[in-house]
Amino acid sequence: MARRLVEAGVRTVNISLDTLDQAAYAAITNRNFHARAIAGIKAACVAGFESVKLNCVLMKGRTEHEVSDLVDFAHDHGCLLRFIELMPVSTTEVLTADNFLSCGTIQRILADHYGPLVPCPEVRTNGPASYWRIPDRKQLVGFIGAMTNLHFCESCNKLRLTADGKLRPCLGSHMETDLITPLRAGASDDDIARLIADTVDRKPKEHDFRTTYLPGRRMIAIGG
Repeated sequence: MARRLVEAGVRTVNISLDTLDQAAYAAITNRNFHARAIAGIKAACVAGFESVKLNCVLMKGRTEHEVSDLVDFAHDHGCLLRFIELMPVSTTEVLTADNFLSCGTIQRILADHYGPLVPCPEVRTNGPASYWRIPDRKQLVGFIGAMTNLHFCESCNKLRLTADGKLRPCLGSHMETDLITPLRAGASDDDIARLIADTVDRKPKEHDFRTTYLPGRRMIAIGG
């Protein structure tokens, strides 16, 4: 599949990898597909993508002891690893003192293991992650701290196209623009371009995760 995606024109791929432990992976995902996930990552690395990104959602009590192993895994396979703070996308109960783990904590753990991380503010990808370099390596590690970084939204350029044809300019806001209905009604490319531009213009200045956000559907229905 990875090879067919490259042949179809896909240039980058994001893959979730919250843990390298098979039992923990099954507990987190409710699927015993750890070996398949690792095989998929390895296949993606040799398929010809310009970038293979690994996304690790931080979970207190689960992630801390694996941080350096995840970094080394990404380094060995030439992947770009990003650590992502938990956000209450699917349920409000997900954020508690018992399971929330901040990007700052992970940065301190990495610094204790590898030495002081080197900030790389000039590095930008297609999202709001901030990047730091591991000492004595060319390896970059990204951090997406939507909950603890009060300036997080200032650099966010993300848009999401949902599986049911809605354009969502902010993960932490319920604002969406329906694209599929006008498309099926025969809207022109210019019409759709205007809808997209209007949606971008109305992109919220800040997400609502810290204030009024109430989950309406699970992340799998929104899109990554």
